[in-house]
Amino acid sequence: MICEAILKIKTDAEVSVSGDNIDTCIFEWLDGNPTNITRAEIKAKLNAEAQEVLDNKTSATNKLKALGLTDAEIKAL
Repeated sequence: MICEAILKIKTDAEVSVSGDNIDTCIFEWLDGNPTNITRAEIKAKLNAEAQEVLDNKTSATNKLKALGLTDAEIKAL
């Protein structure tokens, strides 16, 4: 996920990431990180993507409720 977030910031970034925790992972910038992407920028992108997932889930749940599904039926999905 960290590499995906980096590529959303700079589509042609060349990086290797060791670890899956943004706070402790080690970046090896194969391209020298010419645009100086920071850990904070990557963290912000990851947080934005997580929020988008939650927003989409809420939206989908509301739409299913509007169709008449119960909470139990929605949870079963």
